[in-house]
Amino acid sequence: MAPPKIFRRLKLVISYDGSSFSGWQSQAKGETIQDRIEIALASIAGMKIRAHGAGRTDAGVHALGQCAHVDVPVRKLSAATWQNALNASLPAQIRIMGCRFVPKSFHARFAARGKVYRYRIVTTSVLSPFETGRAWYVRSDLDDKLLRDCAASFVGRHDFAGFAANRGQPPETTTRTIRSITVRRTAAITTIEFDGDGFLYKMVRLMVGAVVRCATGKDRLTEVQQRLRKPDRIGARLVAPACGLTLVRVRY
Repeated sequence: MAPPKIFRRLKLVISYDGSSFSGWQSQAKGETIQDRIEIALASIAGMKIRAHGAGRTDAGVHALGQCAHVDVPVRKLSAATWQNALNASLPAQIRIMGCRFVPKSFHARFAARGKVYRYRIVTTSVLSPFETGRAWYVRSDLDDKLLRDCAASFVGRHDFAGFAANRGQPPETTTRTIRSITVRRTAAITTIEFDGDGFLYKMVRLMVGAVVRCATGKDRLTEVQQRLRKPDRIGARLVAPACGLTLVRVRY
C-alpha cells in the first residue's frame, strides 16, 4: 500500500481580467477562474487539487487581489517555484501575484476579515476603447454632492437586504458593516471604493446603481436611505454592470 500523501498549504494572491470568464466559481463548462487555476495545479502536481477562494466574483468582474488557498503535495518546490509554474500554465488574463506557504489553520474564506472593492464609472462624451470592459459608461452628468451624500449613506452597520440579489440560498444574515466608502473624481473617471466586513450577492453593484440613480436625479436621496431603514421596501433597483467592478484586496 502506498504511503498517504503529505500536503502543505499555499496562499495565493490572484489578479485577473474577468472579461472573458464566467466568474470565479467552478462551472461545468470550465470557463471560470477557479477552473483554470485547478487545471494548472493538476498539470504541475499530477493530481486534482481544489482551490478555495476567499469569495466569488461574478462573470465579468475583475480582481487585483483575490485570495485562495490550495493544499499541494510536499515536494522540493519553493513557493516561488509554484508561482512561476502556475503562471506558466495559466492564460495571460490570470496571474498569481503572490504565493507563500501558510499554516493548515489558514482558510482563504473563513479567515477573511473583510474585502475592498472598487467601482469605476466613465462619463466622458466618448468612451475610450481602453475603458471597454473596465468601467461603466454613463451618458449623464453626475451631481457631485448627491453622489457623495448617497454613497456616505451606506457607511456603518445596516441590513442590506434591499441591496442584494437572490442567489438561490439565502444568507444567514443580511446585516453587514461598511467601514468606509471613498469617492474620487476627475473630469473623466469616478471611482467608488467600498471597504467592508463582507458583501452580499451583487451588493456593491446594487449600491453603485442606487448612487448613480440618485446622482442623475432618477431617485431621491431619501428613497435610497429608506431602503436601508426598511429593506422590505425595495422599489426601483439598478444593478451596475459587472465590467466596472474590481476586487482590490481581501483583509486578514
